[in-house]
Amino acid sequence: MPELRVQVFADGADKASMLELYRQPYIKGFTTNPTLMRKAGITDYERFAREMLKQIPDRPISFEVFADDENEMERQARKIARWGSNVYVKIPVTNTRREPMHKLIRRLSSDGIQINATALLALDQVRQVAEALKGGAPSYISVFAGRVADTGRDPVPLMRSALEIMAPEPKCQLVWASPRELLNIFQADEIGCHIITVTSDVLKKISLIGKDLLDYSLETVQMFHDDAAHSGYKLETAAEERPVGTLSS
Repeated sequence: MPELRVQVFADGADKASMLELYRQPYIKGFTTNPTLMRKAGITDYERFAREMLKQIPDRPISFEVFADDENEMERQARKIARWGSNVYVKIPVTNTRREPMHKLIRRLSSDGIQINATALLALDQVRQVAEALKGGAPSYISVFAGRVADTGRDPVPLMRSALEIMAPEPKCQLVWASPRELLNIFQADEIGCHIITVTSDVLKKISLIGKDLLDYSLETVQMFHDDAAHSGYKLETAAEERPVGTLSS
């Protein structure tokens, strides 16, 4: 892995994968969410979180509240925050009814709870959350750049603008969330983004960094050839061919 300014956080909830990545010095932290935990088959939220915190005690880990009511979100957030000094509590920018969670974020951050404000996609959201986090505990703002790209928009200008908005608050770091390809790590690094969250599928491509393109081309040709051979595909020789449109007897 080349030297980068951006911090690479592993995004996932598979225990074995998280511990394997913990051994990699270029992984500076971890993030999870309820969807990733469900995909990994996690059924006991607190047990999973506490197990991982015992084995990863010295790098930041984000765990998300899963309530939709503000009061219950707050109860969960305060409980989660007590699990470890390296815990960042993920609070969604709104609930499912589009009700902003800015006031909750402000209360928690002012009380010293490290917040990871999540699921932001628009600059207005960044402005409002940055204001809510002003003067509070160390915090992250996770902008889902990958989902922005999914809409056909270039996320790079948006992320540059987000950095400008957040510049007055040094304890607040911008997270490039939901990247779709390895290139996004270098894009995030180039603009000075603080953190990028990366799934195991994307991290597996790190060995390709700087790979000779002619060698990669040859490997691609070899893959097509091998798959065709293993599938047993064949075309009839000229002597065996029937005119197009005729039926066999």
